[in-house]
Amino acid sequence: MNIKPIRTEADYRATLREIETLMTATADSPEGDRLDVLVILVEAYERAHFPIDLPDPIEAIKFVMDQRGLSAKDLEPAIGRLNRVYEVLNRTRPLTLAMIRKLHTSFGIPAESLIKQTA
Repeated sequence: MNIKPIRTEADYRATLREIETLMTATADSPEGDRLDVLVILVEAYERAHFPIDLPDPIEAIKFVMDQRGLSAKDLEPAIGRLNRVYEVLNRTRPLTLAMIRKLHTSFGIPAESLIKQTA
């Protein structure tokens, strides 16, 4: 298995093309092993060259609400009464540490997103 690091954009594109040819490889075969290694290399290159910023706390909450079909009422156990939920969602009230903990544990919203400073 002749594999080298991805150092340039050309290496990256060539590796992606090779991955496409290996997508139907059987697991635990030499081709499947090669695919696994190449995917790991691509992921490392993408993490270094195309970092994804964490979402804003309110956008993270709204995303989870949208994905799970939740309403503002569903956030009451984590944030407080409905008027407080709307204040948070409308950015007129900041999240407290207790709210952050409950949103993280109840809804699985990454704490890193919830504590992110907003502009």
